[in-house]
Amino acid sequence: MRVALDATPLLGPRTGVGRYVAGLARALGALPDGERPDDLRAVAFTARGRRSLPGELPPGFRAVGPPAPARALHRVWSRWELPPVTAFSGRVDVFHATNFVLPPPGAAAGVVTVHDLSFLRTPATVTPAARAYRHLVPRSVERARTVLTPSAAVAEELVDTYRLPADRVRVTPLGVDEDWFATPAPDPALRRALGLPERYFLFAGNLEPRKNLPVLLAAYRAVLASEPDAPALVLVGPPGWGPALDRGGIPDDRLVFLGYRPDAELRAAVAGAVALVYPSSYEGFGLPPLEAFACGVPVIASDLPVVEEVLGPDRALSTRVPVGDVDALTAALLSASATGGADGAGVARRERARAFTWENTAMITLRAYTDAERC
Repeated sequence: MRVALDATPLLGPRTGVGRYVAGLARALGALPDGERPDDLRAVAFTARGRRSLPGELPPGFRAVGPPAPARALHRVWSRWELPPVTAFSGRVDVFHATNFVLPPPGAAAGVVTVHDLSFLRTPATVTPAARAYRHLVPRSVERARTVLTPSAAVAEELVDTYRLPADRVRVTPLGVDEDWFATPAPDPALRRALGLPERYFLFAGNLEPRKNLPVLLAAYRAVLASEPDAPALVLVGPPGWGPALDRGGIPDDRLVFLGYRPDAELRAAVAGAVALVYPSSYEGFGLPPLEAFACGVPVIASDLPVVEEVLGPDRALSTRVPVGDVDALTAALLSASATGGADGAGVARRERARAFTWENTAMITLRAYTDAERC
């Protein structure tokens, strides 16, 4: 089987989708002979960054295709069925669009991953490019033989929204890199290098409206009013988009912005946290809390269906709070401060995280490729 996938998300800072593509590609390339596709190719739909793609690919993949401007192509593909994606990938049996938008697949079997429906559910919180998915995703779903989602929650939304037969949608849960299970809390030298306080809560992700950071800051102000020596609050991730965050009088040494950090530094920051805080209003999966579980770190998260799906029903392993409830989030932060993250549930959290592997993601995805090709 000849497979090509859209590897554009590997270029630039890797947040959610980029980490999904990296994990999936690495696991596909590492499958044993006889299970791995005979030919694995990667395409980048970008004019300027295309030359960087070969250095971002795992063993087993090769970069193909000319530089291609994504925005211009999206405008064309939203109206017409030309040019087919095989004009960029070459002749393949399956083309996997990893990031919402499936080009006209031509003679290939088209597979598309739809990570969430935030462009419909919370349109005010997404970028203009993501709002265009309102038109691009229905066209992509129509073209695809198989649609992949990271969670059953998103699969259910897709089936309901686009009236899809349930057997055309496959759930491919994301995985946790093995390094997360072996990363210790940062030592004093690394703390100084990263600017990490001795004790801290941590948020990891894009600084964007859907993450509900104003709610987190409001809750943290209430924490400091009650407990001035509570752990600091550290935000790590790219600047994202949306209105600038208002510190609202929180002292500089209590609210720390680390910005985007390399994987090793991110893992260390998470491993050293009193708790990871995940106050999102909507998500398609929930990789940061799962990675915190791999470190044994407590999680305070919005009580979303997908959080229940990923973290499991055992409420002893994480604290769930209603979306947008400042008082409940304040109480959860104060409780975590009191225990200092030492609640005795670290082993059980790691066991839960062990259930999610990139190898499993790759195997389910490969079965979807095979079924799509046969349709």
